Amino acid sequence: MYAIHYFENKVELLNIASRIIPAVDDSVSIKGRNGKVKSVEKMGETKYFVVVEFEKKVEKSKTNLWRIGMKRK
Repeated sequence: MYAIHYFENKVELLNIASRIIPAVDDSVSIKGRNGKVKSVEKMGETKYFVVVEFEKKVEKSKTNLWRIGMKRK
């Protein structure tokens, strides 16, 4: 078993014990976000640091569904 530490922009996202070490350019899904592995560093005998880059979030436009002149009660 290996201790895999996932990072994005120097922020640790997830620690997991796994038998599989991710390779560079593998697709990963962490906390509902999809991304790709950018680099894998071996820090010890069983400890690996994995740097992940996530896909950009598409921001939805915030449109007012209510009429402009209508006020809520």
